[in-house]
Amino acid sequence: MYVCICQAVTESEVHACIQAGAKSARQIRDTTGAGKDCATCVRKICAILKRSEELVATA
Repeated sequence: MYVCICQAVTESEVHACIQAGAKSARQIRDTTGAGKDCATCVRKICAILKRSEELVATA
């Protein structure tokens, strides 16, 4: 599923960035370009980041 339509960034790409150490929407933007145009996807990216932090905290 696409997270960022403007840059054609998928949810899988965002997860890969998080697994590689990204901890903020800005770091994901710098790597993938997601959020640099209209920024509509930034909320989605933040939600994915939050979910991944919660998963790590419960593991």
